[in-house]
Amino acid sequence: MKATGIVRRIDDLGRVVIPKEIRRTMRIREGDPLEIFTAADGEVIFKKYSPMGELPETATQLTEVLARATALPVLITDRDHVIASAGAAKREVQDCRVSEDLEQLMSERGSYTASPDAVPLYPLVGFHREAAIALPIIGGGDVSGAVVMFLREDGSMPTSEEQKLMQVAASFLGKQTED
Repeated sequence: MKATGIVRRIDDLGRVVIPKEIRRTMRIREGDPLEIFTAADGEVIFKKYSPMGELPETATQLTEVLARATALPVLITDRDHVIASAGAAKREVQDCRVSEDLEQLMSERGSYTASPDAVPLYPLVGFHREAAIALPIIGGGDVSGAVVMFLREDGSMPTSEEQKLMQVAASFLGKQTED
């Protein structure tokens, strides 16, 4: 754990303000759920809660099936980073942070499908491969992540079957986060 040197007091309602700098660097937004941990030595630890973090085996199996069916790299993210991936880029993308463009797409509940006239979407920070399809995972009314399929090496556009597969995957994961 890293000390920040920032000290905050608890108000009369038991609230603590998390400084803006920490919220920005940790990508904590208004309404984000935080999990609270305590330690025997008096530590209280706040950790961002991710419903997708509860589904690592399901997400891993789903990415493997999708990558095998399409022969394209596929990944699943929570709101901040990659939680499962399969395909050629697996080692390079594991635990990468999502790009601001993908984060905005999720917050707007939008979807992305590559086309000749679309602005390219690069879904990960530091990984320069273009997305073919990116869809938000929505469960219980909340966006909890995204499913992303990368564009083919030859730049050909995604097929309608690939689009449908990704829609099913996003819907399935959304349903899993509700249970």
